[in-house]
Amino acid sequence: MQTTVASTVSFNGTGLHSGRPVRMKVQPASAEYGIWFKRIDVEDRDNMIAVHWESGVPSPLCTLIRNEAGVEVQTIEHIMAALAGCGIHNALIEIDGPEVPIMDGSSSRFVDGLIRAGQRELTAPVRVIEVLKPVEYREGDAWARLEPSDGFYIDFHISFPDAAIGTQELSLDMSNGNFVRELSDCRTFCRQADVDAMHKAGLALGGTYENAVVVDGDDVLSPGGLRRIDEAVRHKMLDALGDLALAGSPLRARYTGHRAGHAMTNNLLRTLFDTPDAWRLVECDSSTARKLPGVGVRSSDLPMSA
Repeated sequence: MQTTVASTVSFNGTGLHSGRPVRMKVQPASAEYGIWFKRIDVEDRDNMIAVHWESGVPSPLCTLIRNEAGVEVQTIEHIMAALAGCGIHNALIEIDGPEVPIMDGSSSRFVDGLIRAGQRELTAPVRVIEVLKPVEYREGDAWARLEPSDGFYIDFHISFPDAAIGTQELSLDMSNGNFVRELSDCRTFCRQADVDAMHKAGLALGGTYENAVVVDGDDVLSPGGLRRIDEAVRHKMLDALGDLALAGSPLRARYTGHRAGHAMTNNLLRTLFDTPDAWRLVECDSSTARKLPGVGVRSSDLPMSA
């Protein structure tokens, strides 16, 4: 059955790009509602934005959605990964600014709040998007692909010149809480040179060593170092789950990203839905339902770093 949160859960933090305080509430919603953001600070025009691939605006630094009135919310990927990874299908997210709080740079605090709030089952079946044939989106030597699978898997490969990151790859079955256990605590990462360039451009003003893994060559500059030796590729997989949640339903597919990012994954979804014979929407049978990402998630699944 479809689910929503059992009670409202609040998150207060700082916007990554503006550096300003942000208040956000995830509230229960009815069956078939989907996930919507409501910009409560906007009163002169439509302030509701559907979380859907059609409202996605390809952006290299984050996942951004925008409605027809030009109202937008950015950096939604970490809360969307948390919702997808906890198996929440319907929710209204009220927010008082244009970006989701960055928290610690991962999804762990969102996951913790959602698990504590609990879930409520709704009287509607879960439907999954079954990928029927491979689709791919490429830009230069980077690419992202969706192909048929009996479950939902994410494979990712990254390569950076800094030795603190280097080349990393990982493949994970996303069923039965693996997102919470294996990916939810993995933080966004960047190079010190990129941080300096973004600050000069007036971006990432809320970024700190406390909400991102910052590297410089061989060195990890963030206090405490890495949470996992391959934290970087795991965070890219976290981002991918959040970006794929804009499909509107869970996927039955294998996603592979090779040096892929937010914009590429959004363009991949556009490619999928522009290819009618590449997918179909099907109601979950009991076997498929048991393998969905959020089934059986518990507080004890959260890594200790959360």
